[in-house]
Amino acid sequence: MISRLILFPALFLSIFSCDQETAQVHELSSPDGQNKIKFELANNSPRYSVSRGETEIITPSVMGFVFKDNDTLGNNFEITGVEESSKDETWEQVWGEKAEIRNHYNELLVNLQEKSGKQRKLQVQFRAFDDGVAFRYIFPEQGIKDSIFIMDELTTFNLKQDGKAWWIPAYHEQRYENLYEASPVSELDTIHTPLTIQSENGLALSFHEANLTDFASYTLFPQEGTELKIDLVPWADGVKVRTTDSFTTPWRTLQIGEEPKDLITSYLILNLNEPNKIEDTSWIEPYKYIGIWWGMHIGKYTFWEGPNHGASTENAKEHIDYAKQLGVDHLLIEGWNKGWTPDWYKNAMHQFNFTQSTDDFDLKEVTDYAAENGVRIVGYHETGSNIDNYLKQVDSAFALYNEMGVNDVKIGHVGSKLNMKEWHHGQFGVRYFRYILEKAAEHKLTVFFHEPIKDTGERRTYPHMMAREGARGIEYNAWSEGNPPDHVTILPFTRFLAGPMDFTAGIFDVEISQGYPGRNVHSTTAKQLALLVTVFSPVQMFADLPENYVDKPAFQFLLDVPVNWEDTKILNGEIGEYITTVRKDLDSDDWYLGSITNEESRDLEIDLSFLDEEATYEAQIYADAKGTGYQNNPMEVAISKKEVTAADKLTLSLGESGGTAIRFKKL
Repeated sequence: MISRLILFPALFLSIFSCDQETAQVHELSSPDGQNKIKFELANNSPRYSVSRGETEIITPSVMGFVFKDNDTLGNNFEITGVEESSKDETWEQVWGEKAEIRNHYNELLVNLQEKSGKQRKLQVQFRAFDDGVAFRYIFPEQGIKDSIFIMDELTTFNLKQDGKAWWIPAYHEQRYENLYEASPVSELDTIHTPLTIQSENGLALSFHEANLTDFASYTLFPQEGTELKIDLVPWADGVKVRTTDSFTTPWRTLQIGEEPKDLITSYLILNLNEPNKIEDTSWIEPYKYIGIWWGMHIGKYTFWEGPNHGASTENAKEHIDYAKQLGVDHLLIEGWNKGWTPDWYKNAMHQFNFTQSTDDFDLKEVTDYAAENGVRIVGYHETGSNIDNYLKQVDSAFALYNEMGVNDVKIGHVGSKLNMKEWHHGQFGVRYFRYILEKAAEHKLTVFFHEPIKDTGERRTYPHMMAREGARGIEYNAWSEGNPPDHVTILPFTRFLAGPMDFTAGIFDVEISQGYPGRNVHSTTAKQLALLVTVFSPVQMFADLPENYVDKPAFQFLLDVPVNWEDTKILNGEIGEYITTVRKDLDSDDWYLGSITNEESRDLEIDLSFLDEEATYEAQIYADAKGTGYQNNPMEVAISKKEVTAADKLTLSLGESGGTAIRFKKL
């Protein structure tokens, strides 16, 4: 890793201030000089504002906290000093959408103290990057013996101009699993982050947070006009955050792009997390997998014991045979343990046993059979959001997986609240998910969470945190009205700005011929192939019934497409309309392209200048057949090949809710 920490005079940092003893205004600029943060005290109260070039984005906005008994920390300050620094480093991901990431920022740390009364201290740490800005609060240890109860965070984002926002509601029974709505900022509900806005000033903005460790996550609550206020997710008793002695908040982040596609290749969230804490990462490997999962969702199998139990020894072995035949080296088995009933998903503190198999399943026999056939089993723990029950068993459950040679585990949290009491995204949930992550590291298990707390970049610190769900996934197509065609053209600009998602794409039988009547994936099969590029995850599930892949020529693309990348570029895209993503394989000179559209068919011209200028490539093209759309012959994939160079252009013809997937193989 190349790293430089430099202390510069204010002139080089583009920080404007008066004498530090009396200064009331300080300005911080990003390394390229475009993004600026201005901090000031107005009537002894801290305010900040943000601009890009000559464009104001955030006008002076409130900062501070309210503690228990209406004790406000935010209106009686003086500046006691400022500290200025800059950092420029390049660090390498263990896995990711880009192998090497540059972390380049200028920083301003403002030291505040109350002028009278308790004379408490508070620091505000600002960082300005070329792709956005961030700040966090540090309440240092200062001799406070009592517990600290944060009842509110006063932070606001007072947007200068309105804009079109894409959002999902907060405090909803389905957690993050809602369809995105689009509306003016001035008409927002209380919403989750990431919040993506196409501003009237032409800029693309995304509000989120980074390095959420032991704090409540935040939602955004609309104030008057276009002002948004942080609303910390509370404990059941109304307290927002419990702490002692001191606290450091997560980073409050604003990513800024000239157009929406710029947001996708911003790594600001990752850069604001701590470096990797796991010294030996040899056990952390991306992978592809199949599962019994889709069969359960379409009604072919059941999670619970019975004549159609999905996780029987016999059925598990059959799926291992499929995995070997298809050339996929991981298999997810759900429903293998005691406790599953037809009412498992109801909010009832359901009791699962995480070490005892069902009567028709032998875990050792299945894992041994898998090992003999070169297949790794992905374990599954469904907590039903009964966290007390899970925590009592987690050590023995993880130890059992270690004993059986299981290296990877999916952990689910179905239920509107944890323990039927606490929000998944309050401080209770944040602590719980971090505890499980650290416990998994002790057992050298990679994990991916379903029904999780939102991702805020923890994968940099704990790279065994492979992916999360945290959005409305493809399973909704199996048993509900489904996801509309534009859903996956919104996710890259919204949910995926937080981090990788286990979206479980790759359905070939998009008309669901073996499922509930009238259900449909609302996609062409070619679009499902393209999702393996537009959707980033280091663990990619080929979600369909495995028999639907046998002898299908298009399955070759799923075998070829990597899950670990050297580089990622977004060639074009409009939120909710279309997107074209290209990624370079980490282990070869090949590039892969995925292009998808909403319910509208469209032709997109693609410039191939991202390819090596001195090379020729074979473009292996998987496209919607002529006349194909999600409502007309959706499963027909046209496969072709042609030689191309970086000087060429390709025209992609996408059907209605269609797509194109291409492997560019260097010759």
